[in-house]
Amino acid sequence: MKRCPQCKRIATDNLLAFCRVDGVRLVQDSGSLIDNETIALLPDTPAVETSAMHVSISEASFSTDPSSLSRSTGPTRGLIKRTKRRIGLVAIAIIALALVSSAYFSLSSKNNPTIYSLAVLPFMNVNADEELEYLSDGMTETLISDLSQLPKLNVKAHSSVLRYKGKDISPHTVGADLNVQAILNGRLVLRGELLTLSLELADARTENVIWSQQYTRRQTDLVSLQSEIARDITNNLRLKLAGANEQHLSRKYTNNTEAYELYLKGRFYWNKRTLKDLEKALDYFNQAIALDPNYVLAYAGLADAYVLIPSYRNGPVREAMQPAREAAQKALSLDGELAEPHATLGRVNANEYDFAGAEREYKRAIELDPNYATAHQWYGILLFDLARNEESQAELRWALEIDPLSVIINLYYFDSLFYARRYDDAIAQLKKTLELNTEFAATYKRLAKFYMASGNYAEAAKSYATFRELIGDQQSAALIQESFNKGGWPAVLRAITAKEQLAKLSPYEAVVFLAAAGEKERALAELERSYEVFGPLLRIEPLLDPLRGDPRFEGILKRAGLSQ
Repeated sequence: MKRCPQCKRIATDNLLAFCRVDGVRLVQDSGSLIDNETIALLPDTPAVETSAMHVSISEASFSTDPSSLSRSTGPTRGLIKRTKRRIGLVAIAIIALALVSSAYFSLSSKNNPTIYSLAVLPFMNVNADEELEYLSDGMTETLISDLSQLPKLNVKAHSSVLRYKGKDISPHTVGADLNVQAILNGRLVLRGELLTLSLELADARTENVIWSQQYTRRQTDLVSLQSEIARDITNNLRLKLAGANEQHLSRKYTNNTEAYELYLKGRFYWNKRTLKDLEKALDYFNQAIALDPNYVLAYAGLADAYVLIPSYRNGPVREAMQPAREAAQKALSLDGELAEPHATLGRVNANEYDFAGAEREYKRAIELDPNYATAHQWYGILLFDLARNEESQAELRWALEIDPLSVIINLYYFDSLFYARRYDDAIAQLKKTLELNTEFAATYKRLAKFYMASGNYAEAAKSYATFRELIGDQQSAALIQESFNKGGWPAVLRAITAKEQLAKLSPYEAVVFLAAAGEKERALAELERSYEVFGPLLRIEPLLDPLRGDPRFEGILKRAGLSQ
């Protein structure tokens, strides 16, 4: 049992870390196993003095000679009988206590089992200061990252819990949505230099509080606070950690609090996934590195930003990979056991068509951190690029198990079904994705692709118009709807492929719409200029079927290093 060193109360619940009365950390009790209140509950027991390992009966004093006992008469015989009865009652009491204790701890273990799945909800920024959002979001993401690397624990990814930010939702609802046993909520307050973080771990099924704690530290102690919280949470999840996992939770990647905060700002903007925000993330990661040149997480963040930026610029990707490679390799030179830079290096290799190297790095990242959803996502993309459809779908389902509410991963799962030409399953998946976010533009772009491939041109026109509208191109959206109303799908294709309109499209869209319009010469000419944007999709994209079999198309595949 545990005892409060301040109020001296005994806590029989071994899960408790702090006294329920005064909040003082409990210590392991080496004193009484049976307290007076427990004894008072036993029926008809005499006053008994108890200690850790023995029972003494002060009222009894008698000879142990059997002959003397048999000869005893009168008051002496009565005393012996009473003493025997008391000894029997004490023995019964001890047995009863043992049974009750065993039942209690068995029940406690059942009611508070080891927790193997957890959702860390975005910490509430009580200050309501937008300038501190990076801190509440960043601490949440860092904690998720730390806990997710524990092999026995399934932690839902940051992008899945973000939808609950700022919402008052019951643990039971979140638990059902994400299929987890426990929910961790946090409230962060910054007053001057003092940061207070209040945490509460709740059972998702019963909504009972398993553990709660408040931490008040100076902002300069932020780095050590993060690892302390991770250790405390792990202890209250009842997880037994191997030595390597203990070391991971206690590791501080930097001692520079300012560098750590700059890293959190970098991740905050990286998660926004726009070109402007990715460039801002680069700046923060570089500032963190300037303060601590050996800060491995900042190099990992730098690599992650560099590897994504080319995709948002709609330009050649292959040539833009060198900065990402250098940053990832630097991170791995500082810590070869970090999963993120291995995954990023896999993405770099895939973009450079080194598919064997990409697969090797993805597998290593997953080995190091099975809960890193991005590694599973990128590996799944590589596999459908290689037409290994069943493996691709399995990998993306694994990513969705970790991050079920990620729109991006859901969309890539649609892609894996679409490129395998499993159209019924693909549209079911896309409609499910649409329920997660009805305002996400890329979903409508994929809807347009699906309806073009399946010949539902009315829905294709409607979906593509919605996509153009959501990205801010109201003029094109209106043109598409007007053209369809006047002349159907052929009129839409003529309008989209007109020279002035075509200039608004990405190279990918331009080739696809020219091919659909039967403008084979223009489509192949556009593809000659931009085939690197397609990457391995050149081999599997159904919307490029009108161009397949043409010698010029086969020549492009060969130059891209993608010929069979």
